[in-house]
Amino acid sequence: MGEYYLAVDIGASSGRHILGHMEEGRMKLEEIYRFSNGMVKKDGERCWELDRLFKEIIAGMKKCKERGTIPVSMGIDTWGVDFVLLDEKEQILGNTVGYRDKRTQGMDEKVYEKISLKDLYARTGIQKAIFNTIYQLMAVKEKHPEYMKAARTLLFVPDYFHYALTGIKVNEYTEATTGQLISPKTKEWDHELIDMLGFNHDMFQKIVMPGTDLGTLRSKISAEVGYDLHVVTPATHDTGSAVLAVPANDDDFIYISSGTWSLMGIERREADCSEESCELNLTNEGGYDYRFRYLKNIMGLWMIQSVRHEYEDVYSFAQICEMAEEAKDFPSRVDVNEDRFLAPDNMTEEVKAACRESGQKVPETLGELATVIYTSLAECYARTAEELEKMAGRTFGRIHIVGGGANAAYLNELTAKITKKEVHAGPTEATAIGNLTAQMLNAGEFSTVEEARDVIHKSFDVKIYRA
Repeated sequence: MGEYYLAVDIGASSGRHILGHMEEGRMKLEEIYRFSNGMVKKDGERCWELDRLFKEIIAGMKKCKERGTIPVSMGIDTWGVDFVLLDEKEQILGNTVGYRDKRTQGMDEKVYEKISLKDLYARTGIQKAIFNTIYQLMAVKEKHPEYMKAARTLLFVPDYFHYALTGIKVNEYTEATTGQLISPKTKEWDHELIDMLGFNHDMFQKIVMPGTDLGTLRSKISAEVGYDLHVVTPATHDTGSAVLAVPANDDDFIYISSGTWSLMGIERREADCSEESCELNLTNEGGYDYRFRYLKNIMGLWMIQSVRHEYEDVYSFAQICEMAEEAKDFPSRVDVNEDRFLAPDNMTEEVKAACRESGQKVPETLGELATVIYTSLAECYARTAEELEKMAGRTFGRIHIVGGGANAAYLNELTAKITKKEVHAGPTEATAIGNLTAQMLNAGEFSTVEEARDVIHKSFDVKIYRA
């Protein structure tokens, strides 16, 4: 049996430790620890519990020791855009505010006083999303200028965890690009833009690529978990890791990294920062080996997850899909990308209100609500596929769905039907697989991304849906 590698994959609602190793030419996975996550209210803000999450990271590492399966390396991936600021004493300034908080309301206009949306897109290639780091930093500058002045270090969430493990401060490339402050030409911080916006120039760290070895654990961490290892940066933005795990080496596909969010796009070697791309709200996020993830952020399964919670989690997702199938003729649709669905007080009532305000029939049952959400998502996928094809100047034969949403059979069927494309669903653990792949590439288990993707293709099940 080969060496073990540890992927710590932390999403908006949960995190898990997954051990991976190679066996007879295939990648094998085993989940060894899982923990909950979510934003909590603190001082009126929606915040992440970083201290608790780090304790969970350590607890999962200890499980490796207990099992006698000690990894040679580990890496952490999370969601994008959120960060911490550290002062000169390495203390976090203020709360670790999350992207669903409302502090960024009106901050886009503050940014556009310094640079227009059109010019900002031309410089960064990143779609406008009100929660992007650029708007969050403007909120800090406007509401807590003392934090901006005192900051000596900006670390994105996975950067912070890697720093807590190793003492090394860096900003990993794929995560940093989500902040809307990286130049797609230089692949570095756009310091002219940073100065233009009045952000603290000195807090931005060295950019490193996925596969960078940050060294070994701090001595106190090593003593606590009972072993040492190397910390290797994966594509720390979870979508970057998920896209690395798409099991295909041709270029005839569109991918959807499907989970709380649906990230739908294609891989490119050059960014498209054109005005037309800006108008379509497509984005050029960084990927492994300086590839670009040319994609659109779509609200994803967050909406159906929220509705399920509002029904006290009585029904499984499979049961909800059955109800949606029974109500499949319900005609109403919503724009899943409207900001109103980002963090409403009640998703059920928000969907009903959107239907009511647009003069459509209002869903009353859970099945009708699910049909509105699932079908609206699939129709959004179809529109986005057309936009991607227009910008690429070609058509694509299939859609690869990776991540937890690959299990959403009803949505996959709708997607195949509405897009009229073959849908390949799987692997479901794409983010962890991509995380492990970056570590394995660093270790020489694979010599190229293409070789890694061939191994992923034969290691994990993929289900095919046809229109």
